[in-house]
Amino acid sequence: MSKSTILIIIYILGLIFGAVVLDLWSAETSPKALLGIGWTTLLLIGLFITEKNEKN
Repeated sequence: MSKSTILIIIYILGLIFGAVVLDLWSAETSPKALLGIGWTTLLLIGLFITEKNEKN
């Protein structure tokens, strides 16, 4: 299993955790929504780094 696949699985588990436990997608907007944006940013950075390292 490649590192990018593991990273995507961790990302999906984090989204499920955020949806169920933290209720990120509730009708009320709050600073918790920034957690979802930050989580997605970490995914993109992680994917960039893993793809860069796999090419080298």
